Amino acid sequence: MTNSPWTGMLPIDDTALAVTDTGGTGTPVVYLNGAYASQRHWKPTIAALGTDQWRHITYDERARGRSRTSSDYSFEGTLRDLDAVLRARGVARPILVGWSYGAFIGMYWAHRHPDRIAGVVNVDGALPAGLTGPEGHARIRMLFRRMRLVLPLVAPFGLAARMSADEHADVNIELNEIAAACAPVLERVTCPVRYVLATGDSLGSRDGEHEQARTALEPVFAKNPNLQVSAKVTSNHGAILRKDFRAVAQAVREIAAAADRTADRRAG
Repeated sequence: MTNSPWTGMLPIDDTALAVTDTGGTGTPVVYLNGAYASQRHWKPTIAALGTDQWRHITYDERARGRSRTSSDYSFEGTLRDLDAVLRARGVARPILVGWSYGAFIGMYWAHRHPDRIAGVVNVDGALPAGLTGPEGHARIRMLFRRMRLVLPLVAPFGLAARMSADEHADVNIELNEIAAACAPVLERVTCPVRYVLATGDSLGSRDGEHEQARTALEPVFAKNPNLQVSAKVTSNHGAILRKDFRAVAQAVREIAAAADRTADRRAG
């Protein structure tokens, strides 16, 4: 296992990802960012957990943070990126912690690789509902076209990608289609999963749409007992990692304990 501290650029496909690994022999935790966010948002959670028992691995997705641009910003590309980071850092059975878009990455990867995952923490993501169809797509494109002048200004703060407004919209449209169809994937995941859910709407949602998406989890929970809510917090979707990082850290601890119990049962 490659467990020395490391910060650098990891080549993959036509791009390179900025990766940070605290190293050590603790339980590996890999953090998966929001759709246009950078790894900087995980700093409070990492500080709350410390490094005595945990090995933290963060990275910027393509055209986010310090990572380079690419010709492929697809969801499948994000799954390949996660595979590449795990291989490069020698991580066998991580806990995946995903916020928003990152939660979908974690759940789809866990579904495809049930023998390579310890568990998943979903931070207000992997919700089985989305804006779809021509009307939904048009609404998403209009939102990002209205924001086109702001996006380059907020990108250095981890709040947007180095993409055009239409490329931002393409990522969001694909995400909403995945979200609307993801219930069967959530129902079949076999590792322990904990949700930390926010409150209220998010950027681009309105009239309680995001709360409705959270409520859509209830039938999924009824079908898959591996999925549980660790906490419902008062922060909104955008502020949850800044204001409720302690709840996220606690969910990581819960997953580690649940993974240990599962390993003990299999050994016995």
